[in-house]
Parts: sequence; structure tokens; C-alpha cells
Amino acid sequence: MLKKLIGMIMLVLIACGGFYVYRAHKNVKHVMTYEAAVEKSLKAQGLSGDTRLALAIIYTETKGKKADIMQSSESLNGKANEISTEEESIQQGIANLSKVLEYASEKQVDVWTGVQAYNYGSAYVDYIARHGGKNTIALSKTYSREVVAPSLGNTTGETYYHLTVDSLLYNKGKLYSNGGNIFYAKEVEWNMFLLDLLDW
Repeated sequence: MLKKLIGMIMLVLIACGGFYVYRAHKNVKHVMTYEAAVEKSLKAQGLSGDTRLALAIIYTETKGKKADIMQSSESLNGKANEISTEEESIQQGIANLSKVLEYASEKQVDVWTGVQAYNYGSAYVDYIARHGGKNTIALSKTYSREVVAPSLGNTTGETYYHLTVDSLLYNKGKLYSNGGNIFYAKEVEWNMFLLDLLDW
């Protein structure tokens, strides 16, 4: 009986794993169709940057399934859903990414602080510069709860479920409402790995 139960559990895990790989591969292939557009935008703006990082942000934000594929509208004018074309989203997203990464370098903090600042805003770079110079989940969680969420109206610590491995390990599977994504940099890093692993 126990062997049968273990066998069934293993089959379920294998099936779930297979489905995850299939879906992730499909998403990766779709995101990679934007590689030329990302490189073109970098060149047009006279920027040097990591194309793979920008593509990982597209994967993290929308997997290329919305017009504002880099969710860059708010960095343009503070309002969501104001960008209606993929080209404009990439142009603004790359400009914003370049800005926060350059600011992170200027403030001598790690690059993942700059990536997290793509989600939180450049003030996060200053926060990390005052707290050790390296992005951590603990610092990101505190910043989300005490700075980002209250600034957008969540003064009670209200949360919602965001089920990822990191959120389950470090925050009971939750994020703070209006608090950005505590695990944004970690998710982008993982998605860069997926792009390398599943781009076939």
C-alpha cells in the first residue's frame, strides 16, 4: 500500500514537473521573439546593457502577453496602463532599467538592488546604500512593508497570496498589497536561468 502511494505521488510530481517545463519552454520561446526588438531599442537609445536581463524582465512582468510587456508605464508618468504598444513599452522599460542600474552603480550597491529598484523605484537604491549595500529578501520585505505599501495606501500590512518558492519560504506565500514584489530580483534572476536553459 505504501509503495503504491509513493508511486502515485512520484507520478504526480513527474507530471507536474513535465507540465511546468512545457509551459515554461513555451513562454521562453515567446519572450525570445522580442530579442531583436530589445537589442534595437538598446542601440537606438545609445545604451549598453544586458539583453538577457531585459528579456528576463519581460518574462517576469508579462511573459510578453500584454501590450505593455515591460510594465513600464508607471516609470513614464506614474500611471498604469498608459502604454499601448510593445515597442513603446520596450523603449521606456529599457530606459528605466538603464537608469536604475546606473544609479545602483553610482551608489556602489549590487546590481540586484538595481533590478529590484525596477519594481520599487530608484529610492530603493538609496535605502540599500544606507543598509549594507546589498539587496536581501529581509531588506526588501521591510522596504515593501514600511515604505512602498504605506505610500500607496496600505498602512495596515494587508497581504495577498503570491505563490512562488521564495514567497513560500520567506513570507508564507504572501506579498504586501500595494507593496510591489519583495522577490522581484530573485524572480528575474531565476527567469534569466530559464531563458538560458529552455531556449531550444
